[in-house]
This record gives sequence, C-alpha cells and structure tokens, in this order.
Amino acid sequence: MNRSLQASPQSGDSEPEDWVIVARLVRPQGRHGEILADLLTDFPERFAERKRLFLLGPQSAQRPAARAIELEDHWLHQGRVVLKFAGVDSINDAETLRGLEVAIPKTERAPLDEDAVYISDLIGCLLIDSRTGTKIGNIADVDREATATSLLVVETLSGEVLVPFAKAFQPKIDLAARQIEMKLPEGLLDLND
Repeated sequence: MNRSLQASPQSGDSEPEDWVIVARLVRPQGRHGEILADLLTDFPERFAERKRLFLLGPQSAQRPAARAIELEDHWLHQGRVVLKFAGVDSINDAETLRGLEVAIPKTERAPLDEDAVYISDLIGCLLIDSRTGTKIGNIADVDREATATSLLVVETLSGEVLVPFAKAFQPKIDLAARQIEMKLPEGLLDLND
C-alpha cells in the first residue's frame, strides 16, 4: 500500500483540509537566502515542478492566512531539502521564515495509485477491529520511522496504542465515513500495555 505523509494545516480563511504541508523551514542555509527544511512529503521530486508554494505560520487558532511565495531553486541535502525563494536574498531574510511550514493546495498533491492513500487522510479516522466489531479509537498520527511498517498512533479511552498499518490486517478504508476497518490479531492491542 503506497502511503504519503502529508499533514493538513489550518490557515486563516482556509479550512484545514485545504492545505498539505510538504516541508517545515528549519534555519538559514547559506549566505544568499537559502533555507534548510525538513521534508514532509514522499514526493520531493515534485519541488522541480512547483514554482508557487505557500507559507503558513505555526498551527494555532490565530494562524495567519497562507502567503504565496515563488520557489527559485531547491536541492536535496542530507535527507532534507534546501529551498531558495524569490525575494529572500540574505541570511536575515531567511531567518524571518524560520519555523514556517511550506504548503500546497490539497488539490495539487501528487496523484496516487488506485489502492493507495495519503497518510494525512487517515488522521482523525476511527479505527475498528473488523474481527470483533470493536471501535478501537481515533487515529491521531502515523509513525513511519519506528519500524519498516508504518504504525497508526491510535487514541483510545485508556491511552495511546500503536497498530501496524499492514496489508496482512486487510484494511478497508472509508474516507467518506472517516473510518478504517482492520482485522487485528488477537492480543495485538495488549502488546501496547
């Protein structure tokens, strides 16, 4: 199952589901306004196709509206990406952007194969054990780095549990209903205690 980590931020007049965060600006990188950023997309090659991106402030109730910015250049650097924006030409200019998130409209995200799903679409869905019909809890996050298989971070009444997002569990995803059914092995949830 192809998965792409894409988070949906909230922005001024836009709804949270209108945006997909593709990078988070970390710090200046160079003397001419270049900025080092953490990649939050499985499609870094798409920066080559994009000239217009949007900058979003930190997530909060008072988050400012998205600000359009032109991408002049980019290159991958040690698992991150360096971005060069038009009009950002010095270390001081780049410093003012530290901590902002780089986003694209959700309508512009990369197309997926028919059986694939964006990870950001899973967040907020109710996880149901199809074997028992038990409602486990809501997916709060997805941990893609802990193991070879992505782990769903599920908030339950008794705390947080981790559930492998594996084809072997026969996931049935209904994004319209905001729920995912998986045939969880007996005792799996007890491993989280």
